[in-house]
Amino acid sequence: MDGIHIIPMTENEVYSIAALEKECFSSPWSKEGLKDELENENARFFVAVNSGEVLGYIGCILVCGEGSITNIAVYKSARRCGVASRLLERLIEAVKSENASFLFLEVRKSNEAAIKLYEKFGFLVCGERKNFYTAPLEDAYIMKLTF
Repeated sequence: MDGIHIIPMTENEVYSIAALEKECFSSPWSKEGLKDELENENARFFVAVNSGEVLGYIGCILVCGEGSITNIAVYKSARRCGVASRLLERLIEAVKSENASFLFLEVRKSNEAAIKLYEKFGFLVCGERKNFYTAPLEDAYIMKLTF
């Protein structure tokens, strides 16, 4: 996985990302929803690619100096290879460069691997959202990274 590149999302990656959404989430974003984010001036989406193959992606909405991560997903075949870390690193770099003060996200309380990843980058639990996720119903932690 030495050839991983993190690039801004374009329409070329939308179909692969939509397939990844279906693999990872019970309520996946549609191709149309992802395409809409290409036109959203507040959206920052990045894709991890290796030899033209999409490995994962991360998305964020940045408004008034606060970023909110919408999703981060990596294909099962590319997990545990540092792809999520590289994506998160690139997004943090991008929002910092735009003078953001905070970056927020929600994560399933049972998703220990993701929580450890976010903690590694300095995110702290700052709240909870009851019944935030469906299929299955589960609470979420709200995590925050302050710059």
